[in-house]
Amino acid sequence: MIHKFQQNGVNVVLDVESGAVHTVDEIVYDIVDSYLESTQQEIEKMFPQYSPSQIQEALEEITALKEGGMLFTEGEYESIMPMMQNRNPVVKALCLHVAHDCNLKCTYCFAEEGEYHGKRALMSLEVGKAALDFIVKNSGSRRNLEVDFFGGEPLMNFDVVKELVYYGRSIEKEHNKKFRFTITTNGVLLDEDKLAFINEHMHNLVLSLDGRKEIHDMMRPRAGGQGSYDVVVPKFQRAAESRNQTDYYLRGTFTRNNLDFYEDVIHIADLGFKQISVEPVVATADMPYALREEDLPRIFAEYEKLAKELYERRKTDKDFNFFHFNIDLSGGPCVMKRLAGCGSGTEYLAVTPEGDLYPCHQFVGLEEFKMGTVTEGITNHKKREEFSSCNVYAKEDCKKCWAKFYCSGGCAANAYQLEGNIFTPYKIGCELQKKRVECAIMIRAKEFLEAQ
Repeated sequence: MIHKFQQNGVNVVLDVESGAVHTVDEIVYDIVDSYLESTQQEIEKMFPQYSPSQIQEALEEITALKEGGMLFTEGEYESIMPMMQNRNPVVKALCLHVAHDCNLKCTYCFAEEGEYHGKRALMSLEVGKAALDFIVKNSGSRRNLEVDFFGGEPLMNFDVVKELVYYGRSIEKEHNKKFRFTITTNGVLLDEDKLAFINEHMHNLVLSLDGRKEIHDMMRPRAGGQGSYDVVVPKFQRAAESRNQTDYYLRGTFTRNNLDFYEDVIHIADLGFKQISVEPVVATADMPYALREEDLPRIFAEYEKLAKELYERRKTDKDFNFFHFNIDLSGGPCVMKRLAGCGSGTEYLAVTPEGDLYPCHQFVGLEEFKMGTVTEGITNHKKREEFSSCNVYAKEDCKKCWAKFYCSGGCAANAYQLEGNIFTPYKIGCELQKKRVECAIMIRAKEFLEAQ
């Protein structure tokens, strides 16, 4: 399978199975689709604008790439599916919901302002310790373990967060483990003392900002209706600088209220932030801010505009890193990661304040997805097997998609929320992901051509 596209003056042909990316001239771009099904004479009739000698030369170039295993390669990964489905994965990451409570009332919040289909609650130190003991016990020989302090707003329970970090460090050596802690915050309660602790003990920091003041304040108001932009932006700027503009992300969400989200990304970059992730909202069609299929051309144009701007800025001191345009063309993640994605429900689990286990933070509160507890372990083995079998070859839409090895089949939670099951990918999300992959490849292709 191949995929081709044109963007920002570059003709790209992607070999899906091998991952090889080719920047080609117009004639190769035009005729490559016909290479396997048509003779040279038929191709000459289809493309009279090219001479026979030009077509012959282009065909020889395509043939050389095919024979070199870089074009029209055959799939080899589907054969390992039985091994994937029969594997016994270890738990390597936890999302600790230390606070089912929040001091903001974000309009699009899937967590119902921190309540997650239940009641407000804070995780106790005892439950948190049991969660860390659980991941140590269930992580097999894996040494590096990821723990994200999440909410609601985790800074509302920061004393417990600190004690859990200390506890995690205290058991590392005994079990030959290394915890990598992350915290996600809206910033309202962030102060110098908390920031100093985070910088000393946490590998990554995720800061929530949606962009321009009017957009952020509309979507992320405080409990009394006041905006939060003016409160959090100076704190976030301080945090980013204190971490030397690395090991953090400014994480935002765009909705139908700001389809011109290019302006929000650039606004964040111009505030001085270098690590940026602005994600499309995922919401049911009855929500006024939900993205619709008719919005896709506008969103595609915004992504292309952003990719072009990012490429140009990389030559200046105004450059920044946009999470969704990061791509590894040298081989990418391991095969398992490319086929099965984030590992939700198998390698990655969420823990509620009460100690209940769910496949990820977006499933929390949906009782049919409860998988066990941190004290009893995983008891819903049927649900775990379902998630273990969720991969790109188990999804009919993914099998024939050129982007399957870049998105790994998409988000299971989004699929369930919008399509009703984890095996039917969220269609709008698929289209957005494909456009982002094209933009990411374009940037790398332009950089490669420039270096020649």
